[in-house]
Amino acid sequence: MATVAQMLDDEAGGERARIMAPSEAIPYGAEPVLLAESTVYGMTCVEQLLLRWGPLPKPWLVLVSDAPARPVPDARYLLRALGGRLAGVARVPYLPVLRAVKGPDEALEHKDVLAAAEKLRRAMEGNRR
Repeated sequence: MATVAQMLDDEAGGERARIMAPSEAIPYGAEPVLLAESTVYGMTCVEQLLLRWGPLPKPWLVLVSDAPARPVPDARYLLRALGGRLAGVARVPYLPVLRAVKGPDEALEHKDVLAAAEKLRRAMEGNRR
């Protein structure tokens, strides 16, 4: 979670992206982003959260791949079913280096993570509705 937040923040010192507590109010004008693994459990958690979302702006969903294969059919089905409740979906590929680093700063020293961060930011900036 911290690594994806830092990937989205792009060295803005927490001004572009920050992790919020579950009960914390979303600041006015903020673009909410949900983060989930691309598993059935991850998608079920997103579904449960969206059922309680209310009148807030539609959130983006950042799906983090938990394996080098595509998500299982049930996870893909849930994602398609939830698509109308989301502002957009961006994906972070499986990055094996994330299993071996101590934190986001160390992760962002790797070219694969930097490339994924750039692709993630482009996807979210280019698909605003």
